[in-house]
Amino acid sequence: MSEAAALKKINHPYITKKEGVCGGKPIIAGTRIKVAQIAIEYDQMGKTSDEIIQAHPHLTLAQVHDALSYYYDNIEEIQTDIRANELFVETIKEQYTSILERKQ
Repeated sequence: MSEAAALKKINHPYITKKEGVCGGKPIIAGTRIKVAQIAIEYDQMGKTSDEIIQAHPHLTLAQVHDALSYYYDNIEEIQTDIRANELFVETIKEQYTSILERKQ
């Protein structure tokens, strides 16, 4: 079995995907916190696992670590989700000007 195939078989007990919840994207089970959100906080914002738990006190360290494990096991999937969200935000910004910009 290839290493990539072995990685796909890794069990992530705290991660789930549910149709109709957060667009079917991977989330921490029992929450609406997407794996992508944890990845952004960790990778892009530089937060530690403990800081993420402080920001989301309903999460456990095990849940955060499993989300990060899922992220690194499925980095292309999560990065695609992050890029799609960034593109959506940019599209909305282009379509709608802020109240402050309209006042000028």
